[in-house]
Amino acid sequence: MKKYITVAAAVMIFAGIAIFHTQLKDLVTSEKPVSKSISLAVYKASDYLSAVYNDASAKLRVTVTKVRGNTRTVVWDKTFNALQLKQYPTLRNALSQKIIINNILDNREHLEVDYTLTYVSKGNVLQMHNGVLVSKGTNEGTLHISI
Repeated sequence: MKKYITVAAAVMIFAGIAIFHTQLKDLVTSEKPVSKSISLAVYKASDYLSAVYNDASAKLRVTVTKVRGNTRTVVWDKTFNALQLKQYPTLRNALSQKIIINNILDNREHLEVDYTLTYVSKGNVLQMHNGVLVSKGTNEGTLHISI
């Protein structure tokens, strides 16, 4: 009977260690969280003065996702209102936004910045998707989006 109790206790201890391994590892390797910033600039690539662009517009959605292993968490998401193409500013006067994401464990997590640009012209819709990675050791990222 003592043998069964000893075996059962050992199994429970090993199961507990296996279940809480990640939490124990985090306690042992107390990494300090960092802040990461992304500079976003949106501008038009052309003057769009031709009559063919009169009814053309573009809408932009930007999403920042924190990735840790297989876990993905959206930490920032913004949709910019649709504007006619000729209403977007030039590079010199670009729409800019600084995005700051706090509490990133740099050795285990990274940020993915994705954007979807949706063009609409005379009932036709075109979506373009792209993005950048703010990886380990990098506390700043830049994303220039030309419309």
